Amino acid sequence: MIIDLPDTTVSQVAKQLVKVREEGGAVALGRVLTLVISARNGIAEAAIDAANDASREHPMRVIVLTTGEGEAHLDAQIRVGGDAGASEVVVLRAYGAAASNQESLVTGLLLPDAPVVAWWPEEAPTSPATSPLGKIAARRITDAATSPDVRDRLALLSKTHEPGDTDLAWTRLTHWREQLAAVLDQPPFEEVTGVEVRGASASPSTALLAAWLQMALDVPVKWSYESPDAWQEGIKSVRLTRASGDILLERPNPGDAVLTQPGQPDHDLHLPRRTLRECLAEELRRLDPDLLYGRVITEGWEKLGPPETGA
Repeated sequence: MIIDLPDTTVSQVAKQLVKVREEGGAVALGRVLTLVISARNGIAEAAIDAANDASREHPMRVIVLTTGEGEAHLDAQIRVGGDAGASEVVVLRAYGAAASNQESLVTGLLLPDAPVVAWWPEEAPTSPATSPLGKIAARRITDAATSPDVRDRLALLSKTHEPGDTDLAWTRLTHWREQLAAVLDQPPFEEVTGVEVRGASASPSTALLAAWLQMALDVPVKWSYESPDAWQEGIKSVRLTRASGDILLERPNPGDAVLTQPGQPDHDLHLPRRTLRECLAEELRRLDPDLLYGRVITEGWEKLGPPETGA
């Protein structure tokens, strides 16, 4: 069900939410958090779709805030039932002066006594933690992959990081980190003496993986971006050098990877680029600060040298 509320107020939207719950039997008791999405109109629907999918694992209230120029007014839309997955979706479109105070637009719609997560699917504030929406959120989700210059964005994330910040470029690394950790947990238990990471020029995950490996293994890490005409999705390969020979985890196409180890046959692995829904659902599983990400984006990034080749 979709309810349109043109030229409205936050108070009227809150009253309509109560009315919807009373008339339709929908309750907020099962909602575990409030997800606040700040996005422009062209990105908002894709973000809502991802949130609706993730809500099947994390029932929540979703508040979507878009802003625009023009005469001051607020349009709203409430989506429940089949149009909202397992969540309640409130879309706020604020224009002109009505968009000047983002915090006041959403605070009256937050679930009581439930944690708040803020998500910027595309352009994020310079300092998420000190932004109007970031101040009310326990977790703050950004995505460095949407920046025109991923290295500049990672440097800024490193400089402004606060506990509770996270980035989907890090979340996309989960399966890579799991696979590499599994390989190193198997014999022979030899010291890794060198690491090489390669990835697409638009992939901040490449740098984050290099920073994590440097921290975890305490060895120098070489990393490089592929040339602009190379395959342009995510991480390309990781090579770990040991005395008995190199371990190579390489992704020759978007969905598959090949693991090569000394004295063993090659292993074909399913290693696709993770979907937006998968990454969002993973981040919503924890509402405490991701301490490892915090170390990687600050200590790891600071110690990581520049890439061997430019983008």
